[in-house]
Amino acid sequence: MAGKPKLHYPKGRGRMESVRWLLAAAGVEFEEEFIETKEDLEKLRSDGSLLFQQVPMVEIDGMKLVQTRAILSYIAGKYNLYGKDLKERAWIDMYVEGTTDLMGMIMYIPFQPAESKEKNLALIIERAAARYFPVYEKALKDHGHGYLVGNKLSWADIHLLEAILMTEECKPDILSAFPLLQAFKGRISNIPTIKKFLQPGSQRKPVADEKFIARVKEIFDM
Repeated sequence: MAGKPKLHYPKGRGRMESVRWLLAAAGVEFEEEFIETKEDLEKLRSDGSLLFQQVPMVEIDGMKLVQTRAILSYIAGKYNLYGKDLKERAWIDMYVEGTTDLMGMIMYIPFQPAESKEKNLALIIERAAARYFPVYEKALKDHGHGYLVGNKLSWADIHLLEAILMTEECKPDILSAFPLLQAFKGRISNIPTIKKFLQPGSQRKPVADEKFIARVKEIFDM
């Protein structure tokens, strides 16, 4: 039997967090080998583990997968979270790309200089409320199945819940104008595997603090 997937990344959210979410939602146990120092990263680079010299990297099914999108696509496909046909997959891809754009903006806030954080935070909240969340609200209304695509849980739903929770960390009442997204959040959060991941003590990572930011800057020479 194949071993558990092993995730290689610093001990924080970053680009690996969506991988943790997807594996956890699929009910897959995984191990993590944290990159704590610059030397840890160099070792992975020098032994040929990183195709493009970058992390995240996930060891799964005898492969060393890199590039976040490739990792997530593989996991979604492997665990039946990627739609039933090409059309559903295209919709899942579009929805995921939207939430990826929003989460990318949020992800970089802690690494920005103090003088630009407030302005960028306001931009994120404006974009979430005016550009991104209306799309998902309308999708849920038009589709009418409780999920974004098809009639079962997909990668798009998991990614959207992650994005909602990240945005609520910026503005707790961000969903006040989106009743269907509020209901969606409650419904998807209560799926047993996801509910377990949202409990204290899971492998979900907290918001980046100063200690984590300093470590990342040191590891990656930022």
